[in-house]
Amino acid sequence: TVAPSSDGVAAAAEDTAYVTQVVASANTSFYWGMRVLPPERRLAMFAVYAFCREVDDIADGDTPEADKRAQLAQWREEIDALYDGRPNHPVTRALAGPIIAYSLPKAEFLAMIDGMETDAQDSIRGMAFDELLLYCRRVAGAVGMLSVPVFGDSSANAQRLAVVQGEALQLTNILRDIIEDAARNRLYLPHELLDKAGITSREPVEVAQDPRLAQVCQELAILAHHKYREASYLMDQCAPKAMKPARLMMEAYRAILRALEKRGWSKRDRPVKVGKLAKLWLLVRYAVF
Repeated sequence: TVAPSSDGVAAAAEDTAYVTQVVASANTSFYWGMRVLPPERRLAMFAVYAFCREVDDIADGDTPEADKRAQLAQWREEIDALYDGRPNHPVTRALAGPIIAYSLPKAEFLAMIDGMETDAQDSIRGMAFDELLLYCRRVAGAVGMLSVPVFGDSSANAQRLAVVQGEALQLTNILRDIIEDAARNRLYLPHELLDKAGITSREPVEVAQDPRLAQVCQELAILAHHKYREASYLMDQCAPKAMKPARLMMEAYRAILRALEKRGWSKRDRPVKVGKLAKLWLLVRYAVF
């Protein structure tokens, strides 16, 4: 066995520091979930998250849509390079070991980029239900599919959990961010529920201010709760120790959904956050024991 060169060790340390800093600076509940993992698995998840952050930042940026699509196309090329054994970016270099160690599927990285191409559009004016679920599969389910092998369970139940929990988390995000998304000319709510409530406009700001939107939010929240229950059932069929970070993430987002409901859907302009003490309680309850 040939020992790695000092330059190689230094480069690897720089890549590790890069992805760790991305996670630390994101101020996300993701960090809480990953804290319970052993160091090697935690760093693998940091690399997965850093990739998601990189492409998400492109989609959420202020550059023209054509520029965003060009940058996302470069990331497609970088994922190709990663799986060809020649990664060039600090994130993909940090992913080089994990994709082998945990058999991470290339298709899921590409699915995430597909989802970011949806977000890169200049405007999003609602979606059909099947389109919404496909969007959730891409932007959240893909993260789950990359996560569960790192957590330590690649079973069929774990993979189904990744998709269902991704749907639950993304629906919660959508319900939480209606006002913020509208300000960015984005509306993710399903046409079917908008039509049912009598809302014919697809202008994001108009829809966000419509009093009838409370009905839409309530129905979408019911669906999210159903997804959380299904995810909880599937989680119980998986390896308990491996699923600790997934359970912590699920309960953190479930707490957000309950806080949104407690606030009320007619008060959509009032932001909701889960406090640090509540997060600490979740960490103790679902991760430590």
